Amino acid sequence: MWTNGVIKIDKTSVTFCVKHFEEPSEFGIDEGRISKLELRVKGKIVANYDRGWDIEPTDDAVEKALQYVLATYN
Repeated sequence: MWTNGVIKIDKTSVTFCVKHFEEPSEFGIDEGRISKLELRVKGKIVANYDRGWDIEPTDDAVEKALQYVLATYN
């Protein structure tokens, strides 16, 4: 299942697109339910996970958005 949304952290809007499943998987983030995740700020990809981290989050707002997505979908 794919889910899209926007998370507002302070004055930063982080757009996310996440592919998550009902059951955890060895390919998921921390062996959880998320197998694919993309976070964007102002259209630029700032974090990307596709069965492994391609681009890890480095910004505080992006890290907070990631924690929200993990808590909600993983």
